[in-house]
Amino acid sequence: MKLLFVVDPLAGLKPCKDSSVAMMRAAAARGHAVFAAEARRLFIQDGFARAACAALDVRNDADWYAILHTDICTLKDFNAVVMRTDPPVDTDYLLATQLLSVAEANGARVLNRPSCLRDFNEKLAILNFPRFIAPTQVSADAALINAFLDEHHDIIVKPLTEMGGSGIFRLTLTDPNRNAILETLTRHGRRAIMAQRYLPAISEGDKRILLIDGEVVPWALARIPKAGETRGNLAAGGTARAQPLSARDQVIADTLAPWARDQGIFLAGLDVIGASLTEINVTSPTGFQEIAAQTGHDVAVQFIAAIERSCSSSIRI
Repeated sequence: MKLLFVVDPLAGLKPCKDSSVAMMRAAAARGHAVFAAEARRLFIQDGFARAACAALDVRNDADWYAILHTDICTLKDFNAVVMRTDPPVDTDYLLATQLLSVAEANGARVLNRPSCLRDFNEKLAILNFPRFIAPTQVSADAALINAFLDEHHDIIVKPLTEMGGSGIFRLTLTDPNRNAILETLTRHGRRAIMAQRYLPAISEGDKRILLIDGEVVPWALARIPKAGETRGNLAAGGTARAQPLSARDQVIADTLAPWARDQGIFLAGLDVIGASLTEINVTSPTGFQEIAAQTGHDVAVQFIAAIERSCSSSIRI
């Protein structure tokens, strides 16, 4: 197969950590041709989505890739195009999904589907599953959020478009900065944010559960907050611990897996704190390398094998 990965600049990817690197290594190891392109290099010409694509020699050491050559390629000529550009889901990101929708209309197989990347905000998507979530409010109105805080006494507030724990705050009734934080996050009432009841189970980890083409990866990656921190995100200094899914984790994952596949979400990362679903990540879910290193379960191989099955099937995603 010929696989194109739409990623952030290659030089910035961490070979010992990035799931995108693990995917490309697994693809190369299984004999597939691996190409990479940045979202900013996508363009439309003569009605076809194209990009400047680098053919890669992918290796397993720290010097993990070499660019063999760069050519202008038509995206429909790849067996699959894997969108792995990191958030924020800003105007540039959304425009890239529009160009990928053109590629899809041309006949390209894009994973995840561009419409899903636009339609399923990673914070708001949990509202499709109210029985699994903690008390939650979405609003740009500081008065409403303050009333939510008055009701629950201890809450988390976060922007709807960021990643890696960016912009997440814990607020309590006695926090002297509560109004300033809400003014900043809502941009003085112009942008909605999410507020959720604080979940003390965060001390046991913010669990990442991966879904691949309707299948549940049998290990969760618990991101444990560092001392004095309420965010478990690895980008915020959390540590990673792979662990089997709990009975509740399994119920959540088994419920969402067929839904995700039906929507065209080939890869999803569910975030679960305690018994509560907190996010559904569809842009660039991570955790592949940590799970593989700690358990021996090679998630990247599972991912590439799922693409192989998908491409050999007559049923389009």
